[in-house]
Amino acid sequence: MDLINPAVVDLSRFQFALTALYHFMFVPLTLGLTFMLAAMETVYVVTGKQVYKDMALFWGKLFGINFALGVATGLTMEFEFGTNWSMYSRFFGDMFGTPLAIEGLMAFFMESTFVGLMFFGWDRLSKPVHLAITYLVALGSNLSALWILVANASMNMPNGAHFDPETLRMTFDSFVGVVFNPDAQAKFVHTSVAGYVAASMFVMGISAFYLLRKEHREFAARSFRMAALFGIFSTVAVITLGDVLGRLDYEHQPTKIAAIEGLWHTSKPPYEPWIIAALPNDAKQESSYEIGVPFVLTPLITHSFTTPITGMIELEDAAAPRIESGIAAVSALRRYEEGHQAADLEMFHAHQNDMGYGLLASRHAPNQDVTAIPPEQIKSVVEQTKPDILPNVFVTFWSFRLMVFLGVFFFVLFAMASYLSLKNQLERNRLFLKICMWAIPLPILATEFGWITAEAGRQPWTVFERLPTFMSASTHSVSYMLFSLAGFTVLYSIFIAVELYLMFKFARLGPEAHGQHDHGADADHLSIVAH
Repeated sequence: MDLINPAVVDLSRFQFALTALYHFMFVPLTLGLTFMLAAMETVYVVTGKQVYKDMALFWGKLFGINFALGVATGLTMEFEFGTNWSMYSRFFGDMFGTPLAIEGLMAFFMESTFVGLMFFGWDRLSKPVHLAITYLVALGSNLSALWILVANASMNMPNGAHFDPETLRMTFDSFVGVVFNPDAQAKFVHTSVAGYVAASMFVMGISAFYLLRKEHREFAARSFRMAALFGIFSTVAVITLGDVLGRLDYEHQPTKIAAIEGLWHTSKPPYEPWIIAALPNDAKQESSYEIGVPFVLTPLITHSFTTPITGMIELEDAAAPRIESGIAAVSALRRYEEGHQAADLEMFHAHQNDMGYGLLASRHAPNQDVTAIPPEQIKSVVEQTKPDILPNVFVTFWSFRLMVFLGVFFFVLFAMASYLSLKNQLERNRLFLKICMWAIPLPILATEFGWITAEAGRQPWTVFERLPTFMSASTHSVSYMLFSLAGFTVLYSIFIAVELYLMFKFARLGPEAHGQHDHGADADHLSIVAH
């Protein structure tokens, strides 16, 4: 594999990061609002109270705006794998493409089909049938997230596949192994429930806006209470499932967990503190101004009081023999490509589990070719490669902490909101209502930090311990990437502006302005879609 211009790799990474971060502004709200709409409509069907139908109709309109723009921003992401990451697509396309194909053919089509019936079927379908449609929309949106996260999990834990030296690709072995990847299951539930938190804050914040203005008071009070209760249970689930993901990282991606915790040296249980804040320095491999809570880190990560957590310096040292073995694997594979000798294939199989580390060393090899490394220089190349196994510690450390701090804030906010709502004391606490209103974007921000933690923490790999990121991009020119990046940035910024304009416009108008109590609801839905 030839190395690509580092500037092209960096620009490709930056463009994909922007694309994903833009798209992920819409995803959590879609995931969460669908089940909140189903819950509201369920109460309407069971009780027959018009206010719950009004709630389902109004919040459904805002969901429709978010859904349409989320689809528009999401479609381009899948094309980027082919345009900007062709080496990755060739190497890992069988593993990554299958879940994405299933997502498109099953979950997305299901969600898109039933969304139309949900919008336009209020006066054309019976109550139970329409409720079933709403639940199918919720199921479709969450299944869509499942298959995307199954694909992503394969990059972190490539279960159900092996590298084929004949085709130089990862070959699909087990569909069950891919679908039931532990990383996929934990990430799916964690991400989906994070979406429920975002939807709860969205509904609660807009309801707080109405209560502050003393408008639509019954509608707002009921929406606020449902969102607060939905939010507190979701926040507890997010925190709990975050612990599961941390445990998986500890077992399968030790470099990520060490970077998340800013742990340069192996921990000394049980005293090791959980670091609340610090300034990690990647170049010096040390942290300054550490503030920590002792006796927390060991049980938090290992679920014991005696198990040490390997630090990044020790992980570098442990990687040295794997890098040397990887160099042998890549060299044997190159010789096998040229001569197809059984001895070379046997040598490759003996070292193939470390092949990715050999590819990682190619940046430091003469002419970027590990087969050209003289035996006396192998140790030097290994030493130069060792620091490359670590992610950007500063980014990983702080993106994780910002996500955690926001999660704790959400728990406190939802707990207070539930208490005040159940005690009917909301309108007396105007400052609290203002906090709820201004907190609307924070869960979206928390999910963005979570995505950064997951993806930055996997570096330097696109496929963990198999394919380095610097080998994964397409061979574009720098000028092409700059043009493409500028175009994406402008286009996606327009999408965000449209989303905010429509959300503000229809939220300010309120539920009564949309004719919820008459049979013109479908016409209003059509107007929303047209916008």
